[in-house]
Amino acid sequence: MSGREVPVFPLGSVLLPGQLLPLHVFEPRYRVMMFDLRDADPAEFAVVLIERGHEVGGGEVRSDVGCLARVLESEELADGRHLVVSVGTDRVRVQQWLDDDPYPRALVAVDPDEPWPDAADDLGRLQELTAGARRLGALAAELGAPPWPPELRLDDDPAGRLWQLALLTPLGTLDRQRLLANRSPAARMEALSAMVQEQQELLEARLRWGDGPPPGA
Repeated sequence: MSGREVPVFPLGSVLLPGQLLPLHVFEPRYRVMMFDLRDADPAEFAVVLIERGHEVGGGEVRSDVGCLARVLESEELADGRHLVVSVGTDRVRVQQWLDDDPYPRALVAVDPDEPWPDAADDLGRLQELTAGARRLGALAAELGAPPWPPELRLDDDPAGRLWQLALLTPLGTLDRQRLLANRSPAARMEALSAMVQEQQELLEARLRWGDGPPPGA
């Protein structure tokens, strides 16, 4: 894999392919990043998880697996802050960290998935996962979470659907990073299935023990 230099935005959260990422950019080094991206085509930066440390101030320990973010909209405010909307595109692996002056940068390479198995039983498991994720969404809605959008259309492409289901499932940061770092769609599907089942059992227990919707929901 040959690498290319990109700006990097370390965050305390994980960006997945297909996910919208709104950002309020106020730290000076990232203001410079957004200024430099104005003339870039495409305007992209990598998002990586901060494993230890904080988003503001630098000195954090970063993951070497992240996701490219393509800028969709960017507005510079009068005081120099930026309001940015981007979308996750491809998983990337950091090959080399570069100097953080004036902002974090790295040589990264797109890290594509292994081929989808295309076996009938794998497609069957994907349908089971989809049904399980829908049940989980319904349980979460009973506890006051927003329901799945009625106009939501799930991707016909199995790999794309996996990312959608991961975004629709209430997962912790480390679980999302595990899914992102896994190059095997089949293994990612099995991991997500286990996460969905675990969340479903948790919400069923909350409902069973009386942890219902908040008043007025």
